Amino acid sequence: QGQLVESGGGSVQAGGSLRLSCAASGGDILKDRCMSWFRQAPGKERERVATLYPITGVTDYADPVKGRFTISHDNAKNTLSLQMNSLKPEDTAMYYCTAATISWSCGGLLWKQYPHRGQGTQVTVSS
Repeated sequence: QGQLVESGGGSVQAGGSLRLSCAASGGDILKDRCMSWFRQAPGKERERVATLYPITGVTDYADPVKGRFTISHDNAKNTLSLQMNSLKPEDTAMYYCTAATISWSCGGLLWKQYPHRGQGTQVTVSS
């Protein structure tokens, strides 16, 4: 059973950028399966931010981050990334890297259907 480890979180001013990375250890849990980034802010429900469909490379984003965030997977390094630009205070949250066990219908998957999850990395955006 592999593990996911996020890095790259931190504090930034509004308008700035951050790049989150997620590495897998102990297994091929970032290969050929649905992968997503979720986030949860204090007092708010967890939400899916971005999803990457394996094989086709199709991506899907939540409306609040469209045009600002980019999800990608580096096959050589087997890492999942989230490039976040034009950050806003409302992007402040704990961000989680996740991987499913299937490679289809990625857009309909809920948090509970991603059994592989990282410990989270905090992103704080100040105004």
